[in-house]
Amino acid sequence: MPEPTSSGVAGAAVAYKAFGGTAAAVASGATLAAVVVMLMTPPRDKREWAVGLISTVVSSIGGGAITVEHFHLHHWAFSTVGLCALGGLMFACGLPGWALVRWVFNFIGQRRDASIDEVAKDVKEML
Repeated sequence: MPEPTSSGVAGAAVAYKAFGGTAAAVASGATLAAVVVMLMTPPRDKREWAVGLISTVVSSIGGGAITVEHFHLHHWAFSTVGLCALGGLMFACGLPGWALVRWVFNFIGQRRDASIDEVAKDVKEML
C-alpha cells in the first residue's frame, strides 16, 4: 500500500498537469482565501458555512478575473513567478467576499418583515 503523503503529492502533481498552471494558481488562491476567511469569522451554522465558502470562492475568481482584465495582467500566466502572483491576487480578491455577503444577509434579516418601501427608505437614508 502506498504511503499517504507520497500518493497525495503524486495526486496533486497529476491535478496540476491536468488543469494547467493557471487553473492551479486560481484554485490555490481561492482555497486559501476561503480558509482564512472561515478561520477569522467562523460561521454560525452549516448553511452559513456553505454560503461563506461559495461567496469567498466566487469573489476570489470573479474579482481576480476582473482585476487581471482591468490591469492587463494576462502575461503573468506564462511564468512560474507570475502564476504565484496570480494566486496571490485571487487570494486578495476573495477576502472581502464573505464579509460583504454576511453584511447583506444581516441587513436583509433585520428587515425581514418590512415592505419594499421601508427597505428602500432605509437604504436611501444610509446613502
